[in-house]
Amino acid sequence: MSVIVLSAGGTGGHLFPAQAMAGELQKRGHSIVVITDARFKNYATAFPDARIETVPSAAFSDRSIMRLATAPFEIAAGIAMSLIKLGSIKPAAVVGFGGYPSVPVMLAAVMRRIPTAILTPDALMGRANRLIMNQVRLIAANFPLVRFLPKDMRKVVYTGNTLRPEVVALAGAPYDAPTAAGPFKLLVFGGSQGARIFSELVPAAIALLPDPIRARLDIVQQSRPEDLEATRATYAKAGVKAELAPFFSDMPARIAASHLVICRSGAGTVSELAVIGRPAIMVPLPHALDDNQTPNADALANAGGGWRVRQNELTPQKLAAMLTDAFSAPADLAKRAAAAHTIGKSEGTQRFADAVERIAGAA
Repeated sequence: MSVIVLSAGGTGGHLFPAQAMAGELQKRGHSIVVITDARFKNYATAFPDARIETVPSAAFSDRSIMRLATAPFEIAAGIAMSLIKLGSIKPAAVVGFGGYPSVPVMLAAVMRRIPTAILTPDALMGRANRLIMNQVRLIAANFPLVRFLPKDMRKVVYTGNTLRPEVVALAGAPYDAPTAAGPFKLLVFGGSQGARIFSELVPAAIALLPDPIRARLDIVQQSRPEDLEATRATYAKAGVKAELAPFFSDMPARIAASHLVICRSGAGTVSELAVIGRPAIMVPLPHALDDNQTPNADALANAGGGWRVRQNELTPQKLAAMLTDAFSAPADLAKRAAAAHTIGKSEGTQRFADAVERIAGAA
C-alpha cells in the first residue's frame, strides 16, 4: 500500500487524533511517516510503528520578540526541508492535525502538488490550520464550523473527530440514571489549567449542598498534585466520598460510569462526551486562543446534552443550585445523555481515513 504522511503539534488535542488516524491507516495497510519539529520527543512512543522525521518550525503566537523575529526564517527553513523530505518519501497524501509544526509540512506538500487534508476538531478553525485551509484539498470537520471559514466550503467534509479505540468501544454505553436511594456519580476534570479552578470551585459548591445530597455523592476528580491534599480534606470534612488523582489513564471508562460530568470543552472532551453519551456542565477555558472552547460547548448544549457556563459566571452557589436541580430530575439527565449521543460520531476515524484514501487515489 501507499505511504501517508501525518503532521501535528505536540499537544494532546493534536496528538491523540493523529495517533488514532495512524492506527486506522496502518490497519488498512498503509505505511505512516510522522513529520513534526524537534521540540516534541514523545512521538517515538506515541507512534511505535511509524517513521519519525523532524523539520524546523516556529509559532507566530510566541510572546518573545526575538522568537517572533526569527519565526519566519525557521518556518522557511522548515518548508525547504519538508520539500526535500517529501520528495524522498513520495507520499500518496499528507494529512495535518493542526499545531504550528504542521504548517511547513503542509505548505511544502501543497507546493509539491501532493493531495492534502487537515482535521479541524474544534467548531472554529485553529490558527495553524487557518494559514493553510485555502490551499489544502480536503478539510475534515468535527462540529459545524462557526468562524474562520475557508473560501470554498465544498472542500469541508463533516467526518467527526478521530477518536481513540477505547472511546469508540464505549460509544452509546447505556446510561443508568441515578435512583432516589442510589449514588450520584460526578466526574470532574479539566486538564492542568482546568483542574486548578475546579479544585477550588467544586468542593466549595459541594459544601453548600444539603446533607442528604452530599451523602449520596460519589466523586471522581482530577486534581493537580499541589491541590490534592487540600481538596481531599475539604471533601472529607463534608463527608463526601471522593477519589482524587492528578491523572486517570482510563478516562473514557470514567466518563461512561458517570451520571454527570463537570469539565472544560476542548474538542476531544466534547467529542468523547457525545460519542459515549453523557450530560455535562461545561466551563470553557476563558483564555483559550480565539475562545475556541465556547463553540464546542455550545454544540453539545444546543443539542440538549448539557450546559455551558462561563467561568466568571460560575460561583459555588450557582454550581450548587445546578447540582441540586440535576439530583431532582434524573429523567432529565437521562434525556440529556441521549441528546449528547445524537451529535456523536464514533466512525470519525474511519470516515476521515476513507476521505484521505479517496484524495490519495485521485492524485
